[in-house]
Amino acid sequence: MLVLMLGCSSISFGQDPQFSQFYAVPIYLNPAFTGNTTQIRVAAIYRKQWPKITKAFNSYGFSYDQNFQKIKSGIGFMVLSDKSGASALKFTNIGLSYAYKTALSRKVYASAGVRASYTIRGINKSELRFYDQYVRDDPNSSIEDIPTNQVTYFDLAAGMIVFSKSFWAGISFDHLTRPHQSFINITTQLPIKYSLHGGYKIPLEKSIKGDVTKSITVALNYKGQQDWDQLDVGLYLDYQGLILGLWYRGIPVLKAYQAGYSNNDAIIFLVGYKLADYISIGYSFDLTISKLSMASGGSHEISLIYEWAQPKYKRDNIKKNFMMPCMKF
Repeated sequence: MLVLMLGCSSISFGQDPQFSQFYAVPIYLNPAFTGNTTQIRVAAIYRKQWPKITKAFNSYGFSYDQNFQKIKSGIGFMVLSDKSGASALKFTNIGLSYAYKTALSRKVYASAGVRASYTIRGINKSELRFYDQYVRDDPNSSIEDIPTNQVTYFDLAAGMIVFSKSFWAGISFDHLTRPHQSFINITTQLPIKYSLHGGYKIPLEKSIKGDVTKSITVALNYKGQQDWDQLDVGLYLDYQGLILGLWYRGIPVLKAYQAGYSNNDAIIFLVGYKLADYISIGYSFDLTISKLSMASGGSHEISLIYEWAQPKYKRDNIKKNFMMPCMKF
């Protein structure tokens, strides 16, 4: 059990926090999203995964980023935290990100970004139970040795996005430094994680002024890490600020990890609201369709984003320069 939990070989790796509303934490998805805002953006997200399972995952995220129009750049700050398991496995990541934006043509733009972060992983050793404790009538201590209850490491991520007023397509890579993350004295390098994401916005109705009042956006996010991969694909209906979303997570046909294992994870339902492009709030529920079924209780997620422009900047001018159409949830 200890081997599986703490990593005993070079092929094992820990789970990074996962969010269904991945566009609500854009800096985490891809550092190239840094500064993709009217001027200043503060975002927060919380995820409660599998509430019917004792001490399952609780994930939190907070970010601040700002668009510096004069230097075509964005600078951001991000904090992620995750706690899971009976042994109180904790994950905290603090990162700084930077992105530079440029025009590829009159209608197509690009953004490239990097993120440097510092991660702390900790575990409560007093909550662990080992085999020898069960065969010795559950004493308070074990003969197993865990040298430390905390590991820290620096990490790097990089990404790029190409976009216009109607589409975006990006790629990002995380854990470029391949950091060691084991609590015991073995080599466990964290494999590089990659993500391919994009979408297309289809206007359905426009106001007299030409503003889109009703649209459908199709989007996807494919990510992988070593032998593991996942696809989120779905669509958003945006009607005068009210957002309804439906997503599917899984790869049922193209890949199954072993015989009899169905690669279906969840159907995701989302409802959100945008108030004049300043405030966005969203709630999503993951309906588990894997063999774990709804005995897990599914997953709940809520996000809040607040954006505003400083007085010396004109919002319309900022929108016309390097603003991509991707969703906020």
